[in-house]
This record gives sequence, structure tokens and C-alpha cells, in this order.
Amino acid sequence: MKYLLKDGMVVDPIAKAVTKLDVLVEEGKITAVEHQVEAPDAEVLDLEGCYIFPGFVDMHCHLREPGEELKETILTGTMAAAKGGFTAVACMGNTNPPADNSAVINLIRDKAKEASFPVYPIGCATKGRNGEESSEIGDLVKAGAVALSDDGAPIMNSEVLRRVMEYAQMFNLPVISHCEDIDLSGTGVMNEGLSSTLLGLEGIPAAAEEVHVARDLILAEMTGAHLHIAHVSTAGSVELIRNAKKRGVHVTAEVTPHHLCLTDEAVKQFDSNVKVNPPLRTRSDIEALYEGLKDGTIDAIATDHAPHRSDEKEMEFNLAPFGISGLETAIPLVWEHLVETGILSPVEFAQKMAFNPGQILGLPDRVIKAGYGANLTVIDPRLKLPVKVEEFISLGKNSPFDGLVLCGWPVMTISKGEIKFSRHQ
Repeated sequence: MKYLLKDGMVVDPIAKAVTKLDVLVEEGKITAVEHQVEAPDAEVLDLEGCYIFPGFVDMHCHLREPGEELKETILTGTMAAAKGGFTAVACMGNTNPPADNSAVINLIRDKAKEASFPVYPIGCATKGRNGEESSEIGDLVKAGAVALSDDGAPIMNSEVLRRVMEYAQMFNLPVISHCEDIDLSGTGVMNEGLSSTLLGLEGIPAAAEEVHVARDLILAEMTGAHLHIAHVSTAGSVELIRNAKKRGVHVTAEVTPHHLCLTDEAVKQFDSNVKVNPPLRTRSDIEALYEGLKDGTIDAIATDHAPHRSDEKEMEFNLAPFGISGLETAIPLVWEHLVETGILSPVEFAQKMAFNPGQILGLPDRVIKAGYGANLTVIDPRLKLPVKVEEFISLGKNSPFDGLVLCGWPVMTISKGEIKFSRHQ
């Protein structure tokens, strides 16, 4: 198909510019980005008042397949991603069986082909995600893994993590670290602080994250490996990463929309949909996360989409699993809380959601230029809609944002030249 995207505001994360232009897409490629493109044989899509972004990449989600298809499948997860404005996703390896071997990586890639959507598997750093022995990293790379992570299960043994980093460096592969000292976090279910004390719930201290951030940064500096810190949640972590970058450590970092939008006070209603790991922190932590995004300490925004069955979440707060279903709400949440408020500009938004995630994972550049792949996310800043969990494509309905009215919704998602989602169709 041939599409002419007319009169949209094209966001360039490299030139740091927003310009009203036409974009011509044909045979999966961008063939023209100019003022007043003429293409009589193309389908014209009027995008007046909308922003055209390079295709957003969610570099951290859980698609649950293989093994937990009642929570999510690669098909439902990628359909949800497209509706949410993402043109590609990278899925974590905590499946059942775990993605610690080429067979599981190949299965994920085959399922992604069936879904006709770009899915980039993240292989397990250690066998069985047990943190005791590194996976066969060469085999994982050959099968198509774009990063290594035991996400959800921190590697407690520093020697094991050192070896993982050394092997990963040989393949120019980032190591994505879930930073949590499980001895400090223990059986905690929310942030340790005033709110946990008042609610009588066991807390997880900020130090549980920061101790491992500090350790992992030291190991990255020692090995020269590319360390990526997942779901940063505390002010202390931001400062540790900032200082490490100043020293020249090869480190990148991400933050989730829910850690940018909610504090630990949200737990007051004992809604298990706000139970996440790392837990929601304080307002001062959120302010530090904002500053980290602004000054480049935090490179990316990723959903950490963690779908669960409703019967799992509909139980006592202490017993419910951690996780939020985030693919279909990430963009309007960030737009409402950060772009509308001026914390991030549209250009910075493009850097955090598209260009930087692609760079970190070694994916094709997310830019809007002739000759590049047609991966585009279109957002209408004027569109105000309530979150309707019952309309989620994702099998995971576990969202605390049901009913919340947000602006800045995606109205079109184009991946590899195909319209995967459109509110106008």
C-alpha cells in the first residue's frame, strides 16, 4: 500500500525539530518527507493537528508465551502494543520454560512472524533464571536475542553477573538488570515509608534497589560492558546512574509510566493493581525521575507490561502478584503527565520512546527520513478519552487507571509500512 500522511507535525529526535510536513510511505519505506508532497495514487491520511513520531519501541514487556497463555499471548500482546502506539516490542525471557536457550527464542520469533509484528526476544542471562550459571549466550545471540536479562529475578551472585557481562560484551549485547537485593526487599509488598507504616503493610526500602544499582555499576565499570538498568524508581538510583555516566560507565536506564504517575499513596485503597515491583515510591522520587529524564540520566520510557489473570489480582494485597498491564495506556499517561506539563518536549518524548530504545537494543534507527523503514506513531494531543479496561486487547486487565481521562492518545500505528492500528478506520 501507498500512504500519504498529510499536514502532520513531524518530530525529528536527531535534528531536535518539529516541522509541519507530508510523509509518503510505499512498500514499507518512507520515500518522501517534504512540504506539499504530491502522490495522486496514494491513500491520503489527513493528520492536521497530529504529531507524527518515529515508531515507538517498548523495550521491556512481558508477553507470557510460552507457558502462561491465559495471561497473554504474543498475538494479543502485539495487538495491544499496536493499539497502544508501539511499532515494535522487546519481550522479557521469564516465560515457562524460560528463554535461556535457542529453542524458546526461535519459538518466540516464529510466533511473532505469525502475528506479523516485530518482536525482539530478550534472552535469560542465566540458566533457568537461577542466577547460578550463565546461559549459552552465543546460542542466544545466534537465535536472535537482542539483550540479556533475568528480569524479575535479580542475579545476587556478583561473580556470576561479572561473567555474564564479560560474555555479553563480546557480542555487543546489553545486560538489562533488575536491581533488587532480595534480602532487603524480603516479603515486602510496597514502598517502605510513612504510607506502609500507616497501612500496616510490609515495606521494600529504596536501598533494596540502590544497593544493586551501585554494585552493577561497579561491575559494568570493571568489565566495560553495556549495563541497562530496568524500571528505575528511586532518587538514589538516579543519582548513582548520573554519577556513573559522568565517569564514563557504559550505562543506560529506563523508567515506567506508572513510576512517573503514581506514588505509594495510591496503595491506600488496597487496590492490587498498584502492586508493582519495584514498588511505587514517593513524590520526591518522582521529581528525581523527572529530572533524570530531563538531563539524560534516564534514557528511555518502557512499559514493563505485566499482564495477569483477573483471579490472580482479585485477592488480598499481600497475596496478589506484582504487575500492571501497561501497553495500552503508556503513551497517554506520559503525554498527560510529562508532555502536557512541559516536563518533556515532543522531541524529548520521541527520544525516550523511540530513538533511544532502538539505539540501546541495536534496532534499525527510529527516524523519519526518506529511505528509512516506515515505522511511525501518530498522536493526537487534542484527543481526550477515558481509559476503559474492558476494551483492552491485552488479556491482562490489571490496570489501576480504569476510568481516568487522559489526552494524547495514539491514533495510528504504522509498522514496516503497514497500518497496524487506526482510530479512523
